[in-house]
Amino acid sequence: MSTLMPHAPQRRSPKHRGQEDSSVGELLSTVTSDVQQLLRQEAELAKAEIREEATKAGKAAGMFGGAGFAGYMVAVFLTLAAVFALANVMDAGWAALIVTGVWAVIGLILYRRGRAQMRTVSPKPEQTMQTLKEDMQWARHPTR
Repeated sequence: MSTLMPHAPQRRSPKHRGQEDSSVGELLSTVTSDVQQLLRQEAELAKAEIREEATKAGKAAGMFGGAGFAGYMVAVFLTLAAVFALANVMDAGWAALIVTGVWAVIGLILYRRGRAQMRTVSPKPEQTMQTLKEDMQWARHPTR
């Protein structure tokens, strides 16, 4: 009988409904997987940004350390300069003052470079914050 009516509408069997449900389930699984992957990528980006900022802060701290050491050397050579100046009015004292001046210039240069480097350090991951904002906007309005 069914061969006599080839154009008759076919009813969906429960088997077809199950396939639709499983495709919605698969779609939901795919979306969940994509969101998890996105969150993992965002976490990796945040880690990379934090590592980069920590490296910059470490370099700046090293320069501050160098400036501190230079300051210590200035004190040592100023002391030696004063001693030599009093003990030997001209030669050794002036030599010590020249060395002290060189250390003072080195300390000043390291301090200024360290301060400039520290000003570029950002404590929060800017790029991650921006992409998270974009992700949230997309999640709220996926058609835009």
